[in-house]
Amino acid sequence: MSFTLQHAVHSEIEIKKSRFLGRVEPMADREAALARIAALKAAHPAAAHVCWALMAGGHSAANDDGEPSGTAGRPMLEVLRHQQLEGVLASVVRYYGGVKLGAGGLVRAYTDSIAGALTQAVRLPQIRQRQLQCLAPYPLEGKLRRLLQTADAQLLAVEHGAAVLLSFSIAEAQCATLVASLNEACHGQLQWPDGD
Repeated sequence: MSFTLQHAVHSEIEIKKSRFLGRVEPMADREAALARIAALKAAHPAAAHVCWALMAGGHSAANDDGEPSGTAGRPMLEVLRHQQLEGVLASVVRYYGGVKLGAGGLVRAYTDSIAGALTQAVRLPQIRQRQLQCLAPYPLEGKLRRLLQTADAQLLAVEHGAAVLLSFSIAEAQCATLVASLNEACHGQLQWPDGD
């Protein structure tokens, strides 16, 4: 099972006069992550580096921002993987203190910054959702809306044509039970364009 974070958390460590400001936060995709990194760079113009790692499915990435290759972004990404986190951005703002740490020292500093922030984090289980669509006669629209709400399904869209097309999402584990109960409640009058 994978987890995400409830909200952003921070850490700060100092190693040989360099300050490392760690942050982990929920993040949906690379576009949002790049916007957050740009905001961090703007908020810390005197920082030597703003390194980051994003674990978000096909959007995952890591960036060393000028640190020696593989000493910042990739180690932070491994911390997120090890913690089974998904949809999470890890970032570290480094203020250089004038003393070189070496490759091993950098890896430790960046991983410790993220690990330190994660000790304060509230992890939430990620529940896989499945999107479904069903076609229903107009008289059943109100009933379907109530049934979906009762089942904690999220109604995404409703289109009115020759019939009513309802698009909704539900936890994958509840999908088969919901489809069966909707079919039973609507006496077999529903059509499932995606094959359910």
